[in-house]
Parts: sequence; structure tokens; C-alpha cells
Amino acid sequence: MHSKLTSLEAAVRGHIADREPVLVGLLQRLIGFDTASREPLASGGEIPALQAFLAERLERHGAAVALTEPDAATVAGHPYVPEGFTFAGRPQLVARFPGAGGGPSLLLNGHVDVVAPGPRADWRCDPFAGELRDGLVHGRGACDMKGGIAAMVAAVEVLRELGVELAGDVIVNTVSEEETTGAGGLVAARTLRADAAIVPEPTGLSVCAGCRGSLLAAVLVEGRAGHAGIPPAPHDEGGAVNAIDKARLVLDAIQRLNERWATTHRHPRLAPAHCVPTAIHGGEWIVSHPAACRIECHLEFLPEQADAGGWGAAARREFEAAIRRAAEQDEWLLRHPPRVEWLLGGVPSAEVAEDEPIVRTLLGVHRDLTSDSQVGGFDNWSDAATLIREAGIPAVNYGPGDLRLAHTAREHVPVAELVACAQGIALTAMRFCGLAR
Repeated sequence: MHSKLTSLEAAVRGHIADREPVLVGLLQRLIGFDTASREPLASGGEIPALQAFLAERLERHGAAVALTEPDAATVAGHPYVPEGFTFAGRPQLVARFPGAGGGPSLLLNGHVDVVAPGPRADWRCDPFAGELRDGLVHGRGACDMKGGIAAMVAAVEVLRELGVELAGDVIVNTVSEEETTGAGGLVAARTLRADAAIVPEPTGLSVCAGCRGSLLAAVLVEGRAGHAGIPPAPHDEGGAVNAIDKARLVLDAIQRLNERWATTHRHPRLAPAHCVPTAIHGGEWIVSHPAACRIECHLEFLPEQADAGGWGAAARREFEAAIRRAAEQDEWLLRHPPRVEWLLGGVPSAEVAEDEPIVRTLLGVHRDLTSDSQVGGFDNWSDAATLIREAGIPAVNYGPGDLRLAHTAREHVPVAELVACAQGIALTAMRFCGLAR
């Protein structure tokens, strides 16, 4: 292992390993900023302070830094973005390390916002302390995705410290608004240009060349109110109809759809398309048959179910058809068909070919560092999809940590993966951007 590294690559790899305490300290500092997502029109919390901290650090290492609150008109009208949204209190950071010229440019993109930590009693440690314990850094954002940001920042810092001059530019871009609107990645896609991008979301160091998209739906089931304390008359004689009972038929239809998708829509690197009912609301009074029931759903779909823009047009049609078929089997629902509403918050699927230069380069580096040469898929959406779909930038996910720990009170990231990720990104930048002559 490592025999294919050049002497310069081996020096970079070793220097990153030697700087492990600095890398861990950087992540701990990032976790210490409370950048928990707020409502899209509320304050950005400590996002400005975190971005200013990174801006100063990257500028010290020779980057040309721009820290701005972009004009909201740049993203207005996009499906990601609610009406009235602004970047006030949500600055976006672009730090460019110019190359000597003649080489491809590489964008390193990560989001600094995190989900709220939830009840503190669920945590064994302060979620904003970045506690180091048993080789793991614990805290909100440790893997999603301040760990990835720390790794990509450490990678470029080491290249500068060792005087490694690249032919192409490296652009470090930290954005807000990934957990809420997606506007941060969208403004990056509409204002930055690069030949490829790495988004270090938690993939467990797998090189992921595609992701599923998602849709949000609400199914509205109609019933008829009536007194719950007396036997209902037949519905065609004006009797009560329990909307919650009818909603069961919709839930059964969703289960059958998932079973069918598990066999008809498969992907070599991604999990099958799937719908999860995430909320149910029904009933008006404890002694009344409910007149209405609302089922809210989160659908993940595959690139093959998307339209040209990556949105899940085919998945929408299949979902609506499954609900319609279920309604046709019930006399009440046939006359009062459930209504499907598509909600804001959906995101596109995307993938890049395995022979894209960034995929081949990163995979080759990862193989030389670990002997692993498999291309994976990222089952959740990330800003990589926005860069692919909106800007045509080939983007891959490659980062430290386990996505299954994101958004939980057990969130942590292994220090060993932080170091390995920084090494992988640094060597990929050297090979992809090329060395100055």
C-alpha cells in the first residue's frame, strides 16, 4: 500500500498525519459555533462568525477570499427557495487558491449549517463542545458536515505549508442553507465555475458518484363527520365515514408501491426508490368520526425516475397512480378520491459517469491510500446534485463519517477518517489540478 505515491505525495500524506491535533482542533472549533438551521427567513445564528473565522484562516494561507451576502435575486424563483428569502445573516465564503495556469480547477464545497441538536438530555456531551473521546469527535455537525469542511480546509492548508504549487485553481466554498432551502449551493452553482467538485458529506470515505432525489407529498383523505358514540348509518344514506380508516387504504397502497419499487427500480450504487409516511394528522373531536385525514410523505427516487432537470416526474406519476388505484377499489374513495399535493422542499437526483476525470482521479488516490477502488452512491441528496444539475460541474461526495449518525444525538466522526479524508482531498487536488512546471 502507498507504493504508487510519489515522494511529494508521500510528504503531503505524512504532514497531514503529523498535523492530526491541528485538524481535530479545527473541527472542534467549527462545532463550537452554533450554526443550527433556523427558519429560512430567520437569523443565521453564528454562521457569520464561523464564516469569518474560516475566511481569516484561509486568507492567512494565501487565498483570495470573498465573504458576501449574495443578492437574493440570484436564486429567487427556484423551487428550493421560499418567497421572501434573503441571505441576510448568512454569508457565503469563496476562497480561491490560484494555480500557476494550464490545469483544471477544483471546487471544494461544504455546508456550515447543521440541524438543531434537539433535547440536551439525549446527548452524553455538550453538542457544541466537540468532545474528543476514544478516537472520535462528538457533537452536532461532527459528520454532517463540519468534519468534511475541516478535512478539505486542512488539505489546502498543508499544500500551502509545503509549498506545493498547482497548475489549476482550488476553490474552497463554504455555504449556508443546505439543511433548509438549498440556496447556498444554488448560489454557488450560479456564480462559480470549476472543472470538477468534491463535496465531503459523510460517506465513510466511499467515492460516491450519484445520489437519490426526494419529493415531499401530502395525501388528503376525505371522510364525513358523525357522532362516534352511535353506530353509523351507511355512507350512501348520509352516515359517518371515518377518514382515518380510509387513510389505511392509502398507507397500504404506499407499502405495495415500495415493494414494487424495490424490484422494478434498482440502481447499481443507490438504494431503491422508497416512500416513507412521516406524519399523519386527522380528527376534530374525540367523540366524532374524523372528517379528514392528512398523510405527509417523503419520497426518495432514482435518477432513472427523473426528468431532464433531475426532478422526479416519473416518481410523482407512479405515486399518484398507486393512490388512484387504491381509491378505485373502495366505494367511498372512488366517489371522494384522495388528493395528492406536492410540497416545496423536493430536490433533484443526479449522477456522474464513472469515467469522469474527477471520479477516476479520486478513486485512484483512494485506492493508492487504502487499496479500496469501489465507486459508491450517496442515498441522500447533497449540494453535489445542485452543482451537477445547475452548473454542469461533475461533483462527487467523499467525506468522513457515517451518514446514519447525522441528525442524531450520537453524532460523531472518527479522527482516523478525518485524517484520511484530508489526505485523499490533498492528493486528488495534486493529481487533478496538476503540478506547476
